[in-house]
Amino acid sequence: MNTEKLQQVIDGLMNRYQQRVPDVQRVIEAMVKEGIIAAAGDIENDHIAFRTMGVKYLGIQSLEKIFLYYGYKKMDYYYFPEKKLDAYWYAPPEERFPRIFISELRVKDLSESSRAIIEKYTGSLKADPVDAIDLNDTKAVDLFLHSSLWETPTVEDYEALAGESEYAAWVIYNRYYLNHFTVSVHNLKNGYHTIQEFNAFLERNGFVLNDSGGKYKESPDGLLLQSSTVARMIEAEFSNNKRKMISGSYVEFAERKPLPQYAHLSASEIRREHRREGFEAKNANRIFESTYSEQTSKAMNK
Repeated sequence: MNTEKLQQVIDGLMNRYQQRVPDVQRVIEAMVKEGIIAAAGDIENDHIAFRTMGVKYLGIQSLEKIFLYYGYKKMDYYYFPEKKLDAYWYAPPEERFPRIFISELRVKDLSESSRAIIEKYTGSLKADPVDAIDLNDTKAVDLFLHSSLWETPTVEDYEALAGESEYAAWVIYNRYYLNHFTVSVHNLKNGYHTIQEFNAFLERNGFVLNDSGGKYKESPDGLLLQSSTVARMIEAEFSNNKRKMISGSYVEFAERKPLPQYAHLSASEIRREHRREGFEAKNANRIFESTYSEQTSKAMNK
């Protein structure tokens, strides 16, 4: 497997994500200013995440083909009944690459009116679009991940979907744009290497945190702690040249503690394989809300 080609795909995703999400650069600049890191390259990317629609020719079964081709391994399944979502995470071929988390809206569980809106846009697809890509051509893959798979929605359709599922509304406009990337805080210097310390640093620097379920979300075993900024609002252009402020993407932060059998190891001895792996549905359920209006309204004046 040519991991350099995977690196090109990841770099393409991150470059466009940074251009589109101002908080990414703001977090990096604040970390450099406080001497936590010397440069952006010092950040370990815990995982990146995508949102998809569970309709014919799309969804997890389509998007995952790209990353499986580049050596990722499909891991655990997660179900989010309240938000009507399924998800899987994928382990990278080498530790230098981020984990990947792909969620999918269970469109069949939505109301008839919402299903009709989604069908209006995605129904034009007559085949899986990933099958038409030369996955060995990283420029083609990058272009696909930043291209529209359906027509730009009307603002009325966007608002109607948001009334039932803010996740659905986010995807109908943003398509496969990267939803977030995640800073691994456990490998940072002392004073910043726990989620509580890092959250304090973020708030000192004016970042608004998603406080759904608390400002950090903790797995039942206490070994995975996560927090996130609230998505900034972006001006979106809908069909007929109508514009509306909607939520964009955000930045997540994760602390993975050592597994109990490795608790005796010193900090210098702990490696990635010694830490808590995977994800936690309870945590992710709250992190999803970083793009929801109840959270984004808190950052409007920041």
